[in-house]
Formats: sequence, C-alpha cells, structure tokens
Amino acid sequence: TDLEGLDEKMAAGPISAYLGFDATADSLHVGSLLQIMILRLLQKHGHRPVVLVGGGTTRVGDPTGKDASRNMLDDATIAKNIAGISDVFETFLEFGEGKAVLVNNADWLDELKYVEFLRDIGSKFSVNRMLSFESVKQRLGREQPFSFLEFNYMLLQAYDFLELHRRENCVLQLGGSDQWGNIVSGVELARRVDSAGLVGLTAPLLQTADGRKMGKTADGAVWLGKEKLAPYDYWQFWRNCADDDVGRFLKLFTESSVDEVDALEAEIAAAGGGKAVNAAKRRLADECTALLHGAAALPDIHATADAMFAGGGKAAVDLPRLEITEEEISAVD
Repeated sequence: TDLEGLDEKMAAGPISAYLGFDATADSLHVGSLLQIMILRLLQKHGHRPVVLVGGGTTRVGDPTGKDASRNMLDDATIAKNIAGISDVFETFLEFGEGKAVLVNNADWLDELKYVEFLRDIGSKFSVNRMLSFESVKQRLGREQPFSFLEFNYMLLQAYDFLELHRRENCVLQLGGSDQWGNIVSGVELARRVDSAGLVGLTAPLLQTADGRKMGKTADGAVWLGKEKLAPYDYWQFWRNCADDDVGRFLKLFTESSVDEVDALEAEIAAAGGGKAVNAAKRRLADECTALLHGAAALPDIHATADAMFAGGGKAAVDLPRLEITEEEISAVD
C-alpha cells in the first residue's frame, strides 16, 4: 500500500510484521509457503515476525474466494488446528525473547463488547465500500447466500491490524493478493482511529507453469504438517515440478541467492535442459525438504528415489508401499 513508506520504516530500524491464518485445518499447505518464506526472510534480516492464528475469526469464517459459508467449527477443533498450524511456524521461524511471537486474536476479539465495537469501529466503515470488494461482489454476483456474520469478517481482520499495532507495534501486514481488501481496510482503520501509518504488502497467489493452483495436486493438498505428508512425498512434489518452474521456485522457496539461481538457469539454458534441469530439480527438492524436515531426512529419500528411478540396488521390499484389501479393488469390465 505504501512501498516508499515501508522502505523508510525498514531503513530506520527493525520492524514488526504480521501474517495471519485462520484455524480452518490442522496444518497449512504449500500454497501458504510463500508468505511464510517472506516472514522468514524478514527475520533473517533482523525484523520481528508476529504470527497470528485466528482463534476468534475462525468462528466467523473468511468469505474470500468462497461460494458458500465455511463450516462452523467447535472450540476443540479450533484448538487442535491452532496447535498444528503453530507447529508449522515453529519449523520455519525462531520464537523466543526478542524473536518471533505467536498471538491468537481470540484474546481480544472474545472480549469485545458488541455495541461499543459497532460504535467505535463499525462507524469507520462504509457499507458502500465493503460491497465493492471482490470477495463480496463475487458472492453476490453468483446470487449465493452471504450471511451478516461473514460480512463482519473484514471488520474483524481490520481490527486485528489495529490491535497488533497497539500491542506488538506491528506496522506491516503480509498476505496473499486475495486479502488485499481486508488488509487495506486495516490500514485505513488504523489511520482513522490512531493516526497510525501502517502498511500492507501482498504477494500474488501462485500457479504452476501448467496453470494449477500452487500446493494442490491430483492427490490433494501438499501439507506442511510433518505428520500429514511423508518427507519422501514432499520431496517428490518439488522434484516433479515443471521445467519452467524450477528457477522461480528456487528463488521463492529456498535460501539460494538470486545470483546463484540466475547462474543455474543460464547453465540449464546453455545445456538445453536435460541433466542440468534434473539436477536443479533435485537441488530444489533437497533444499525445500531440508527446510521442513531437516537435512537428516535426505539420505533415506535419496536412497528410495535412486532405487525407484536409477537402479540404486535397493530391494523392492524396502520401497514405500500401500496395502489394500481385495474388497477395495474394483475391477473394470
């Protein structure tokens, strides 16, 4: 929303930046990884990440990109999901005194008094403006039900930014491009209520070279939760990326420098692909997997991959297998 202002703030010293996720599942998937890597990069350069889990807003449900209301989750499920999401962030960020902090917006949203909130916060929003946001226009355009509960979501997310500025001195909110309207609302609310100059920064929702949504495969989501997807399967996701994606993914999802990746892409172009691009894909898979599962997971992954695809000599009995019963097999006439 204000790149020059953000540059001035960061040049003046470390800032606090926040990224938020509702607890709609017990893990995040690769589609969220770009935002996490941005937060990780900020921390590496001395800034302070603030991770927000939406224990409060999950009870409302973000209508962005949805044709129908989200399923209502009970408190026990939300708590379980928050624990899973927190585990993901603890893998990528350093938490502790003076480091990253994790907050739950239920801590302040649950304490709000409705009439006071409407008077103090709701009065700063224009319904005309809210109706102009894509998340609202798309739902209404499809003549899909849009509840008053969901309509309040953007007020609550905007209030989160204001509250985090007050509590944690957050001046930057990160998010995907689909969150632009909600983030701008938070920036404007803080300006009107506290005369604060906050900044929103969004990144595009990534697609693969063949047009698929990042983080989704034919087999489902590529989860970041260590218990939800085996290290080998995670490695294979990156190893199987399209040739046209490998350089871009190395820049976005690993800690290789831009100059390194540019040189690697030049080598691939000079070699006409082939072994050079396959080596780059293996490097991508190794670096991404090491970030999530640790470098210690790579030897077993390499042994399995070599046995399956390069005749590495490993016995077939040692390869990953799935056992199904005869009743689960359906014959096709």
